[in-house]
Amino acid sequence: MTSEYIRRESPTAAKSFRILIGLVGLIGLTCMSSACAPGEPGQPEENPERQVNQADLARRLHWRVPQALPGASSFAPTTRAALTRALAAQPAGYEPRTHHLRKDGGPKYTNRLMTASSPYLLQHAHNPVSWYPWGPEAFAEAKASNRPVFLSVGYSTCHWCHVMEGESFEDEEIARILNERFVPIKVDREERPDIDAVHMDAVRMLSGGGGWPMTVVLTPEGEPFFGGTYFPARRGDRGSRAGLREILLELANRHESDPAGVAQEARKITADLQAQSRGRPPAAVPDTAALQRTAKQLQARHDADWGGFGSAPKFPRSSNIEFLLRHYRRTGDPDSLAAATRTLDKMAGGGIRDHVGGGFHRYSVDKRWLVPHFEKMLYDNALLAQTYLEAFQVTGKPLYRNVATEILEYIGREMTHIDGGFFSATDADSEVPGGHQEEGYFFTWTPEELAELLSPEDVRLIELHYGTTAGGNFEGRNIFHTSLSLESVAALTELTPEEARTRLARAREVLYDHRRTRPAPLLDDKILAGWNGLMISALARGGRILQDPELTQRARDAAGFILDNLVNRGALGRSWRNGQIGGVAVLDDYAYLIFGLLDLFETTGEPRWLTAAVEIQAVQDQKFLDPAGGYYFTASDSESLLTRKKPSYDGARPSGNSVTIQNLLRLATILTEDAYREEAERSLAAFSVTLNRGGAGSPRMLAALDFRLDTPREILLIAPDREASTAAFDAVLAASFQPNAVQIRATEGANLDELAETVPLLRGKVARSGQVTAYVCENRVCELPTSSPEVFREQLGKVQPYS
Repeated sequence: MTSEYIRRESPTAAKSFRILIGLVGLIGLTCMSSACAPGEPGQPEENPERQVNQADLARRLHWRVPQALPGASSFAPTTRAALTRALAAQPAGYEPRTHHLRKDGGPKYTNRLMTASSPYLLQHAHNPVSWYPWGPEAFAEAKASNRPVFLSVGYSTCHWCHVMEGESFEDEEIARILNERFVPIKVDREERPDIDAVHMDAVRMLSGGGGWPMTVVLTPEGEPFFGGTYFPARRGDRGSRAGLREILLELANRHESDPAGVAQEARKITADLQAQSRGRPPAAVPDTAALQRTAKQLQARHDADWGGFGSAPKFPRSSNIEFLLRHYRRTGDPDSLAAATRTLDKMAGGGIRDHVGGGFHRYSVDKRWLVPHFEKMLYDNALLAQTYLEAFQVTGKPLYRNVATEILEYIGREMTHIDGGFFSATDADSEVPGGHQEEGYFFTWTPEELAELLSPEDVRLIELHYGTTAGGNFEGRNIFHTSLSLESVAALTELTPEEARTRLARAREVLYDHRRTRPAPLLDDKILAGWNGLMISALARGGRILQDPELTQRARDAAGFILDNLVNRGALGRSWRNGQIGGVAVLDDYAYLIFGLLDLFETTGEPRWLTAAVEIQAVQDQKFLDPAGGYYFTASDSESLLTRKKPSYDGARPSGNSVTIQNLLRLATILTEDAYREEAERSLAAFSVTLNRGGAGSPRMLAALDFRLDTPREILLIAPDREASTAAFDAVLAASFQPNAVQIRATEGANLDELAETVPLLRGKVARSGQVTAYVCENRVCELPTSSPEVFREQLGKVQPYS
């Protein structure tokens, strides 16, 4: 697409770019979009391992920051002093992440990223590349020296980001080219998703695809004229006809020889990006025909053999499944249920699921969900936990309950800060015997390893159930996947299914304990507001659906951590790490956190969470709202970039607009305030062209449309006092799939009085005859209140079909 774009739009530019782009187009290597992931290890400040060891400090104080990096100007004295202080301040046991070490173990090179808080930027702090963080200093240098900007965007657990770092950014010759002829900038896409989103649009326009690491070359004014993803270091590497070295030289020569032509082409690309980002005129809110069309589209794309949608690579796109479950609820369409459950079954049995430690890896490289990219992302696991919980409500299938439980247990064991927040991700790569890094080693097994740890009988169970073989299914090792059902395994081993289940569980515990002795993948320990909101939602729903108060308490702890550390009068910071706030909060942060707070309110009935959600929504409206409908990705007071996007695409994560529409409809129902509903309708109208065309790209927004076109249900549960048990009613609610409803709990007395001030639905509601009483209402009109769980179940069982 790149060569076609340049040839069509700029014949002048085509001549000098034609050979280069042709070569680049043949490289064909990229970290697939939405793939890759985070990780530099870290511990909470309270951990004594982070306290300064005097001998270690003395060692690090002898490390020195060089005057200059290869081909770069000398650091200013103040910059060099700051880098020296940052290097000395690293935690005990700090090992520089670089190939270039001095005899004393210190880094040969240190660049400006040493002062960053981002784990990803810190990974690159000892490259010989003279990296700048994104900011005015870098662009001022580009303008003063008339050099183009080399922008590299990635994240700390991205496998191909690590590959490109080792091959190119640790290479002294390539570093010299970058330092002499470009101004190199490194960006963490998880701290600055706004920068990532805008430049990813440019890469897609220029190359026809996208992914990470993302590589963009800009004019000194910040306008793109070249874009791609991963590039090998040199011609011939990985079979390429052009490598990064050759590309850099061609781009630098072109910029020097024809700066006016480059600037003209960059302005044209920028104008096209800006035109692309303009929304279409709003129309009417779509009707149920949009829901029916999208259901048929997803059913047609569904892989009936292996689940999922489309061909490999396959991503666990939860929004598709959640939409299909809602479509099935309203229509009874068996094809929607089959597509959803087939996908969930195959993912649960595949290698994308960590059968030993819980949770899911990032995506599968094959159609069978067998071989994953092994990074684990907080948001994937939060969304999948929610989806499996919903599927459990719809089907009652124990597998779905067990998978959701395992995800939430994994997050509690491995991804939770001591004070309650959740870490972002773990890496795909880990250290193997011999000291180098390999993808997937930590999670895979050989028959010899299994035989050393387990009895022959248990090894046989593992072989049968998880499909392990002598040759393995991944580079000589075995990725566990469900090869035979538990019932089949039991029959072959003359055990009962329960005996087989118990022995397999014990064997997994042994393997998990052993796995913990291996060098673990790096942990990205930054805490992101929005991603935490998704996991707060998963835990709150888990507490409610699994009737597990410990999960609810963990949701409370995390919500309290985020509100205490990242929220100031409703305004959000994006990330927190070791006491430092970083990044710029975007629409997703607000939308996801509000979503989690509303789920926590519905689970607990505690006013604090509703109050916080309302306050944060008010700030979101102030900073992000487009009066014509919908919300911008960036705040009105954020840095001005090339475009200001208004997203609707529900990919690996749902768009902030999709989740916001759901939030507004829920707030409208809880608070009986029509202003929220009207804003939701304006947003749906703003995206009506996209939704009416067939909204397979926006299934989460269509789930919000389903809420709007349904008659939302108001479920009130009133207890006479704190000692009264609501367990029987909780069990009914846990088993009832109610996506287009709000649940409001209150206890007579101070709690009910406080809530009734902001939730008018509660006014006049009482626990009749001193018993727990349920009210099932629609449009503020309630059925007869009941203290019978059976009557309550019947009232909840009514479904309004599509009109």
